[in-house]
Amino acid sequence: MNNTLSPVFERSTLSPYLASRMAKPVNFYCYAKSGAKSVRLVGDFNDWDITSLPMQQQPDGWWFVQVQLTHGHHQYLFLVDGKPAVDPHATGTVRVEPFGKASVIAVS
Repeated sequence: MNNTLSPVFERSTLSPYLASRMAKPVNFYCYAKSGAKSVRLVGDFNDWDITSLPMQQQPDGWWFVQVQLTHGHHQYLFLVDGKPAVDPHATGTVRVEPFGKASVIAVS
């Protein structure tokens, strides 16, 4: 490769507009039993931080939060009053510690 094209190729691989670096809004919904006091979303996208993504209860009883996620597969679960719950509408499940099972979502 000649030296005149090298900067072009280097720049294209570092582009901030690659699909893998672009985040898009993803809506998460959880239907918790009536009387639930709190629902939180935890996953690999927030380092499984149990305090960072509280969900808001909607008038119809569902809990909701919107998260910016990058392209790829992400593992997550809901904490309903502190107890882990997988998403029955998820693409699949995997095993994660210390929670046991977690849900998987594919973002494209």
